[in-house]
Amino acid sequence: MNISVTSISVARARHEHDSAHDDGSMTVLGFWIYLMSDCLIFSCLFATFGVLAESTAGGPSGRELFDLPYVAGETLLLLISSFTFGIAVLNMHAKRKHNVIAWLAITFLFGAGFIAMELREFAYLISEGAGPSRSAFLSAYFTLVGTHGLHVTVGLLWLAVMMHQTVYFGLDDVVRRRLACLSLFWHFLDLIWICVFTFVYLRGVL
Repeated sequence: MNISVTSISVARARHEHDSAHDDGSMTVLGFWIYLMSDCLIFSCLFATFGVLAESTAGGPSGRELFDLPYVAGETLLLLISSFTFGIAVLNMHAKRKHNVIAWLAITFLFGAGFIAMELREFAYLISEGAGPSRSAFLSAYFTLVGTHGLHVTVGLLWLAVMMHQTVYFGLDDVVRRRLACLSLFWHFLDLIWICVFTFVYLRGVL
């Protein structure tokens, strides 16, 4: 009985997966439109931060709060994760399933390390009385950096799902297309973080 139920579940999952097959053009176009809308969101957040960067309300400024070597370490983790994702994509094109899974897992670990460091940074700032309610500058900072961190967290969940799908379905057209979209998303987040590091942290410290 259990075997038949499992077989039905597997057959249903494969049917739902196979039903996603199309030429992929609409999926890729839709994803590019999503990335452009996300770019607009971050543009607004950067503009808001630029306007409020000096509005410290007598509180600490970025020069007093930011630990540049620590943030550089965060940046290095995310840059490496982008590199390892690139290797995963190369292995995907070579149809090396196990290598793809391994490199996605490595990418996940670097991304998780980035989020852990960011959470530690937030916890430290809040413990020092520099939470988002302290000033307009800190509100804009937490909103911008936190929004990016939320996107990376979503990317990590997506990575976990794609590792599962690669194990379960292999590197068929649907999985390859989804991995390609995730690759665009991950590299987009890397680019946004470089802007954050330059515009928020370097500008704030120098």
